[in-house]
Amino acid sequence: MMLYGLAGLGVIVVIGLAYYAGQTLSQLNAQKTRIALAKQKQYEVRVERVNNIMQSVHTIALAVEQQQCDLCEGVIRLTNLLDALPLNPAPKFMDIYPNIYTLHTKIDHYPTHDARNALSKKERHQQDLEREAIAATFESAIISEVVQLRTYHPTI
Repeated sequence: MMLYGLAGLGVIVVIGLAYYAGQTLSQLNAQKTRIALAKQKQYEVRVERVNNIMQSVHTIALAVEQQQCDLCEGVIRLTNLLDALPLNPAPKFMDIYPNIYTLHTKIDHYPTHDARNALSKKERHQQDLEREAIAATFESAIISEVVQLRTYHPTI
């Protein structure tokens, strides 16, 4: 009699453990599905961000090429956008577009926005002349780089 009781208890324990294992497996599968969907959504958001940034890059590059945009302003905007691209591994844009990045390095210490507005007219004019002189030395090289940049489409 006691043997039957122990066997019955053993069956109940095995059934309980099987049920628990089934529930745990079900939860694991649901979690894997949620993770896969989250990764897919994350990828789609990243692709959209890259496409939006590249649309801006191509527009600014065209404006610089057609001289509708100040060279220095275009370079600042382009380098900031290229550096903001969520690519992994990140391309070495400084090596790909050396003149754009060199000009940016040479002019990035000049004040902008409110700091520029706080300068006197004479100081602003002097800085504009300096900036234009620096930009003039890079103009033709940067124009050829923005033409190249307009055809750049990163792989994600």
